[in-house]
Amino acid sequence: MHPDLLSRSLDRIDRYNDDDPNAFDGRPLARVQGERAHHWVLRLDPHASAAIQLAARAHHIGRWELARSEFDEGRNGYLRWRREQKARHAEILGDLLGAEGVAPEHVDRARAIVQKKGLGSDPEVQHFEDAVCLTFIETQFATTADKLADDDKMVDIVAKTLRKMSAAGIDAAATIEVDTRTGDIIGRAAAGLR
Repeated sequence: MHPDLLSRSLDRIDRYNDDDPNAFDGRPLARVQGERAHHWVLRLDPHASAAIQLAARAHHIGRWELARSEFDEGRNGYLRWRREQKARHAEILGDLLGAEGVAPEHVDRARAIVQKKGLGSDPEVQHFEDAVCLTFIETQFATTADKLADDDKMVDIVAKTLRKMSAAGIDAAATIEVDTRTGDIIGRAAAGLR
């Protein structure tokens, strides 16, 4: 993909994400999460494909438009909400990229990555998973921990997150500056994986 087209497509995703009413450090949350995931994709692989860069930037596109509260409580409701979110992210991304004139093969690949199709067998999807897990640590860890107010539950959540990550992703997580509480939780989760 031509660099100018990639840049225009990333900008289009950012403009969509600018409508997120949720904020992180005074900026739209989905915009920040897209930028951070894109950062991690390139940090883990400076030669990452255009498709994974687009998927990373759009991994939470329009997330605020489908509230978790619209689904049943509990794990089953949560998993259904996540599945629907992935499908919506892929649909929105496909529409935006199509309107920008991105070739169908790039659109299809970016949509597949954002839906995590092939996780466990596709190295590029694993790379994407690492980037979004790292973004979670940076942008949602503290608020999730505060909501739960139970460090043992957070240790379980982090352990599940770490199990989804590659060794390179876990190494990258160790470079994120965190407060003492977060560092303790991550350390306990990592120790439990050994």
